[in-house]
Amino acid sequence: MLQKRFNALIFFIFIIVKVFSLDSFIRINQLGYTPNGLKKAILISESEISVSSFSIHDALTHQKLKELQAAKPLASFEQFKSIYQLDFSQFQTVGAFYIKAGTVFSPVIFIDKQIYSASVDNMLHYMRQQRCGFNPILKDYCHQHEAVVIPQPVSMAPILAATSNLRKKPIAVEPPQAQNLLTIDLTGGWHNGADYVKYSATTAVSVFQLLYAYRSNPAAFSDNFDANGLPYPNKIPDVLDEARWGLEWLLKMNPKTDVIYVQVGDDRGEDAKWMPANDKTDYGLGDEAVQPAYLATGVASGLFASQNKSTGIASLAGKFASVYALGADIYATSDKVFADMLQKKAVRLYEFAKTKTGVSQSIPAFKNNYLNEDNWVDDMQLASAQLYQLTFEPTYRTESATYGRMEPITPWLFADTVNQYQWFPYTNMGHFMLANSENPQLKDEFIQNIRFGLKRAQLRSAKNPFGVGVPMVQHSNSYIVSLATQCNLYRRYTGDSTFVDMENALVDWLFGCNPWGISMVVGMPSVGGQVRDPYSPLWTLKGILPKGGLVAGAVGAGVFANNGALFVANNTPLDRFQTNWAVFVDGKDGRITNESNIDGTAALVFLLANKQLDDASKIKNTVVKQGAVVQTDKEKKQITLMFSGNNYNDGIKKIQKALVDTKVKASFFLSGNFLRKSKNKSFVKRMIKEGHYIGAHSDQYPLYAQKDKKNEMLISREAFMADLKRNFELLEKFELNKVDANFFLPPYEMLNDSIELWSKLAGVRLVLPTPGLNSNADISVPEMRENYYSSHEIVKEIIEKESVESLNGNVLLFHLGASNVRSDKFYNSLLNLIQNLKGKGYEFITLTEVMDNVSIPKQQSKTKRK
Repeated sequence: MLQKRFNALIFFIFIIVKVFSLDSFIRINQLGYTPNGLKKAILISESEISVSSFSIHDALTHQKLKELQAAKPLASFEQFKSIYQLDFSQFQTVGAFYIKAGTVFSPVIFIDKQIYSASVDNMLHYMRQQRCGFNPILKDYCHQHEAVVIPQPVSMAPILAATSNLRKKPIAVEPPQAQNLLTIDLTGGWHNGADYVKYSATTAVSVFQLLYAYRSNPAAFSDNFDANGLPYPNKIPDVLDEARWGLEWLLKMNPKTDVIYVQVGDDRGEDAKWMPANDKTDYGLGDEAVQPAYLATGVASGLFASQNKSTGIASLAGKFASVYALGADIYATSDKVFADMLQKKAVRLYEFAKTKTGVSQSIPAFKNNYLNEDNWVDDMQLASAQLYQLTFEPTYRTESATYGRMEPITPWLFADTVNQYQWFPYTNMGHFMLANSENPQLKDEFIQNIRFGLKRAQLRSAKNPFGVGVPMVQHSNSYIVSLATQCNLYRRYTGDSTFVDMENALVDWLFGCNPWGISMVVGMPSVGGQVRDPYSPLWTLKGILPKGGLVAGAVGAGVFANNGALFVANNTPLDRFQTNWAVFVDGKDGRITNESNIDGTAALVFLLANKQLDDASKIKNTVVKQGAVVQTDKEKKQITLMFSGNNYNDGIKKIQKALVDTKVKASFFLSGNFLRKSKNKSFVKRMIKEGHYIGAHSDQYPLYAQKDKKNEMLISREAFMADLKRNFELLEKFELNKVDANFFLPPYEMLNDSIELWSKLAGVRLVLPTPGLNSNADISVPEMRENYYSSHEIVKEIIEKESVESLNGNVLLFHLGASNVRSDKFYNSLLNLIQNLKGKGYEFITLTEVMDNVSIPKQQSKTKRK
């Protein structure tokens, strides 16, 4: 009876706590934090609350790990009466955790050195999904017809002025004229966003960002896809494959030095109602499948009532020349013919641009929200700076500095309202190239220009609790990426960390440290607040998320109204967090906030590739597949020897002796079933004493899924967590806590998306044997027929692989015993195998020794413990 009353009291207290916390929220960077970096969360509350300290807890065991007195009160902001900044930078343990501040709990917080390592590859998925021509995600072709070139669209206005019911009847030219117009193959490139329009300006900037991301940090990118975007490695980093896809299209859009096409399609194709292969936008060209292509004329142009404000071609030609020059530099070693052609085009186009100064804007049809670019000197500055880098011709550097002085500060940094793409690209990379110049006077001049702009943004960032110093206008996320990039590059080029707080706050905002707790990159990370209903025809029609795409981002409430989409509460979970300062809508009415585009995504690829440089210990050659380390370093003659223990232990003495005789350290993964057996305890203690690694292998050794149906789970997330927690509780009896034993080998080496996600939430790092070998078949029995491997076959397979392709970084998994049905015990062959491989020059390392590569704290020897 007493117990029942106690339980009732606890339940009552729990309910009170829950109710009290309903209007308080902790916002975090859901992607995660690096151990040595700044780590800050924001607590917002609609009620007045007092917080003086907070604690950090392990996400799996709920163990309280640290109490911090770093809750900084901030000024109230709109409906949020209490706001606190929770700084946990001094907490540097790797794993998964949560914050508890009073009665408020944060989402799961991830801390890892390689927190950004997979992000760039994930974002390239979006770029592949936007491909025009052959789309590797959809496995389909689109827009295969040649485009019809529309020259001087401004001249059509008088012809079309007499057309009745003009806005309901989208006719660009009269059919007789259309028949005589030039057609050209402009298939390729990327669709700009949720529509099927392709712009030269956004494509050129996207290609430059991808190429420069590779130039800045080649180690950030993997090779998992071929040039067509299909999942076949081709020995070329995927980012270069993707950049070249865009670059090849730009070459089509610039067939001659004095001919540049501005775009393919126009705003009549913005509201896409079809899948790309079935695009039926009627451009009035006699065939629904045909798209118009528009020449850059250097004069104001438009189809109907709207006209742009074009004054020249330099803005567009400068972007092309920059990309060509950078491409020539990067492809010089891999494709010299291609690189030589790009260099010649870059030089000629830059000279042509100098004769056509001014801006070249996109061509509107019915709408006024075209690419309304106002500046061009930044494009010419970058083009000349890039040509100097390519040729070292001093004239280019002089001209770059001249253009840079014409616009010393990026204009939007001082603006509260900005037209769409008014100052594009948002980051003036030419400034940073001059700030990295070998000329000290030039270097200092442009560093000061950059610093002045950042100081202005820093002042604006103090006006909101999230530290976001950009105007809340359309594509605000692109401005956020730009400002974070500028902070990052300034820090790298000067060693001055003045703006590192702002840089981190901006990145945190993008991944969930914002009023709504929403990551602004679709599907990334795989947990936490997500964009659930992005504006995309692929999502609407086929349920295909634009994964990896950076959405446009929040806007001020007034901006929403000005776009004909007056914000009203729709009873969504986001409503209570909307403010006059920033509104984010996720759904069919949220196009101006939840649509992704290529240039914003490519810019974030560049930023995150640079963020990876913050961890100098990241090793390029560590191979991780589906979240599991499967190879430690493919460039080094090292092998990781692993043993798993569950039901059988008949080999422990011979395995132990072989390791002692060969002076080899190994990694042992032990289930609760194994640890509970009294006869195994002395073995575990000795392995710890001798410096071997001990890790988790589940408690009851459950089968997570059938081998032939890996995605049909046989266990719930709750059961998985409870089982893993019990495993760690047993390891703690050997004085091994989660920090000491952070790798996890799943039973039966079973891995799927669910296990990957749940392991991440538990704060453990997965490890699996290197694919292509059957070392873990040492428990197979003859009755398994073709799946049975004798000890001789296992050794032979390993030696043959070594002779053909090496065993560099391989992870070999064996078992501590096998059933009596198998008389051919592999552990009898272990000593000879180790001696053979050592004789070939291989070093045997434990997971302790590769932890710096994979971001897990090192397991400490327990020999000094009492």
